[in-house]
Amino acid sequence: MTEPQETYDEGEQAGDLNRAIGKQVKVLRERAGLTQKELGDQLGYSEDLISSLERGRRTPQREFLEAADELLGAGGLLTATVEDVEKAKARGRVRHPAWFRDYARLEASAVEINFFSMVTVPGLLQTENYARVTFTVRQPLWAEETIEQRVSARMARQEILTGWPPPIVTAVIDEAVLRREIGGRKVQQDQLRHLLKVGRLRSTTLQVLPLRCDENPAVDGPFVLLTPKGKPQVAYLEVQGTSHLITDPEEVRILAARYGAIRGQALTPRESLGLMDELLGDR
Repeated sequence: MTEPQETYDEGEQAGDLNRAIGKQVKVLRERAGLTQKELGDQLGYSEDLISSLERGRRTPQREFLEAADELLGAGGLLTATVEDVEKAKARGRVRHPAWFRDYARLEASAVEINFFSMVTVPGLLQTENYARVTFTVRQPLWAEETIEQRVSARMARQEILTGWPPPIVTAVIDEAVLRREIGGRKVQQDQLRHLLKVGRLRSTTLQVLPLRCDENPAVDGPFVLLTPKGKPQVAYLEVQGTSHLITDPEEVRILAARYGAIRGQALTPRESLGLMDELLGDR
């Protein structure tokens, strides 16, 4: 399915803001006598990301602005833009493709979400850099503006994890997903750290389906079970650019039973976090 190249006044305004901040970062970096690579190394970002930020092609995150402000001795110049950046993101971030909007609307009001993932980390649990890679490698290629809209929308969805009351979230992730270095080692290692952090939230339970599990009912692929507030549970399937929201009670029941079986064959939550810790320590 080919994504439409949508344009928005809010997106144009956000782009202007990103370019202005990018120019500030460039001036401060050059004043400090640092190359893009040197700045990236010191802040824990890639040279390509620093280049994109300086050109205004990526939205700077709070963590980057705060760290860069301190490192470059900006005296609050960059941190002063955080509020404007977040307001711009709030206006333009939730730009989901049409085929995803029904699910996104239900997810926003969910009281329980259950993921089974065997290709990538579930979007609700992804880091920004990991999410960006998953959009960047899509074929046919997407425009940079579309990629940034999708990344911002995905990050915006994650706010439900820290709201109150948060939904109950469970996820079973295939071990191969954790071992696959999507975006390179650093991106994957940062993703593992994020999963460890999220997995320790009271409202979230993560489990890993181990590679050694040679008989399991997971062979039909990934899916999501979602319970919106005050509504029956539904299921969601997405593969190769197509999606299907399942509301038929019998079909949903079958997937729910399958999910229960998969959880029963997965590692316990404690064992799962332990495996992530081990993978994070691998060199």
